[in-house]
Formats: sequence, structure tokens, C-alpha cells
Amino acid sequence: MLAAMEGADPARVSMLCVLHDTQETRITDIPHIAKRYLTAIPNTAVTADQVAACPPAVADVITAAVAEYEAGETLEAVVARDADKLECLVQAVEYRHQGIDNVQRWIDSSRAALKTPSAHRLADAALNGQPLAWLNPPQAPR
Repeated sequence: MLAAMEGADPARVSMLCVLHDTQETRITDIPHIAKRYLTAIPNTAVTADQVAACPPAVADVITAAVAEYEAGETLEAVVARDADKLECLVQAVEYRHQGIDNVQRWIDSSRAALKTPSAHRLADAALNGQPLAWLNPPQAPR
């Protein structure tokens, strides 16, 4: 949806979204606070290791997609990063709705990382809506 709203290639954005966290299968998702104490190798290096046994054509596509995401210079990479931050923001909003009160910094940092106007509009909708409203859709008139 975000890709379409921003005029980006939805298929490319989807691929970048799918591939951008694959490195976590090797090095886990290092929490923000832990990054003060740990240094992980770059995601592109992890990806190179992950695709070493793949046919070169496959390895090249995956490696290029991860490098594109990491560089964050194409519209598709910007949109994919925004989608990732929106997911974090929505998760924090859902936690807040469940009564966890120590999530505002998480919401603020996720929101501050957004780049596209469409991502900001979706963040506003998430922040101003009811997170579980979809569970009770309006009933059609009988």
C-alpha cells in the first residue's frame, strides 16, 4: 500500500522488505540498547555469506537488493525502510493499547525515522485510530 501511495514499484519494495531482515537469522535482531556494546558486521557481509552457495544469478539479485536497502537511496529503499518503521510504530501503538505505558520513546523514534509523506499519514492514522477496530467491522445494513 505504501509503495502505491508513493509511486514506487510495489514488487521491488516487497522484495526489499522481505530481504532486509534475513541477516537476523545469523546474527539475531540486536536490540538498540545492545548496539552500544556490540558491533555486528554489516548486513551486506552477512548476506554475502548467506548466498555463497546460491547460483550466481540468484546471489547477485539478493546481494543487490540488500545493498539497495542498506544504501537507502532509491525510492523503493526509502519506502521499504518507512514500511519497516511503520510496522515498529504500529506494534508500539498496539502495546500501548494493551496497557503497556513505556512505549512512547519507541513510537517517537519510529515516527522520527519516517521519510515519505504517505508514511507520515499512515502513522497519523495508526496513532489516532483504534488498533483493534478491524476485529469488529461495521455490520452491513439488513
